Amino acid sequence: MTNTDSDNSREWAAQAYALLKKRQEEQKQELQKQEEQKQELQKQEEQKQESINIPGHSKIIAEAELGEFDDNFTWSAMVLAAQGKKINQISIDEIDWLTKLRRGLEETRKGFVTELLDKLGDDPLTPESLDDLETLLIRADVGISSTDKVINSLRTKLNEEVVGGEAGIKFLKKELKLIIDKPIKNSGTDLLVPQKGKLNVWLLVGVNGVGKTTTLGKLAYLSSKSNYKTLIAAADTFRAAAVEQLKVWGDRSNVDVISNQSKNADPAAVVFDAINSAKKRNVDLLLVDTAGRLQTKNNLMDELAKIKKIIDKKVPDALVESLLVLDASQGQNGLKQAKSFAKSADLSGAIITKLDGTSRGGVSLAVSEEVNLPIRFIGAGEGIKDLRPFNSYEFVEAMLADK
Repeated sequence: MTNTDSDNSREWAAQAYALLKKRQEEQKQELQKQEEQKQELQKQEEQKQESINIPGHSKIIAEAELGEFDDNFTWSAMVLAAQGKKINQISIDEIDWLTKLRRGLEETRKGFVTELLDKLGDDPLTPESLDDLETLLIRADVGISSTDKVINSLRTKLNEEVVGGEAGIKFLKKELKLIIDKPIKNSGTDLLVPQKGKLNVWLLVGVNGVGKTTTLGKLAYLSSKSNYKTLIAAADTFRAAAVEQLKVWGDRSNVDVISNQSKNADPAAVVFDAINSAKKRNVDLLLVDTAGRLQTKNNLMDELAKIKKIIDKKVPDALVESLLVLDASQGQNGLKQAKSFAKSADLSGAIITKLDGTSRGGVSLAVSEEVNLPIRFIGAGEGIKDLRPFNSYEFVEAMLADK
């Protein structure tokens, strides 16, 4: 986003902010009214207190609060506007998410964009500045292949015309978005959502510590809130407390968890039971938590193959996705994990987690280019709402936000 029409942009954002502020006040008044009604009912029927269920008060998930009218809000509002959103269509949730995404990529931006802008300024691009850009891209964990592709495209453009600093950033955004979008378009599915009328089974795989179980819990919430009948299979039976952790997430999302409390229970048996339950309940999406699979432990990879055999046998027409969960803060280690899992786990997509301000967001480009994995979801916070379907435009804008 350039500064050419910054005054108009800020005025537009101010109007959006005022509308959201008014909407938030109205919602607060409505919630207060509901709370008063609930208290009145509790007084009248104290003996039935546990069965009282006022809409919106059972297992309440805290709503996002409207923050200050600042650069974060203005930037977030303009990213939404650039995608065709009208002022009255912008929500506080969307603003909150984009603000978190921008902050989550702050470390990447500091070590990349800030230095890049300092080097470029308003001057035209030169062969020397491309060398600097190449170094910065590699340092940002974008990967050798992605970096080569971007630099070669810029060199070609530079041979054809004079490219100023602002135009260079715009062209860079376009090239980075092309890299990320390519595997998504190749997959034939722009947005991964469960298909109605069939059982969708999503296996979450990845090494321990990347946030796999937490990510599954957030996916369950997202799916349930999107009105899909959802069920969780706690098939990570090797990690202590994994089942209990999932049950907490399931409770928060109003999603049931199928599990086996026996020590070292067979993960495939858990999936077997979960599929039976899913079929009886006409579930749309079965989310399967798997053990932290280290590429050096063949028995764990064999266990994953066993789970897939059960799915193929029990529900041969199920739509199966194998989603690799990667920790963005691990940089090139995440890329190595993606390459290893791609060889043996028949992956269909990736979920990037822990974009929390210390992460190396550039690894998303490396995964897209070098492993040809479509990024399906990203996480930029610890809250239950802090996992969203991946949007390449928003991601690149956040990564290259100019301040």
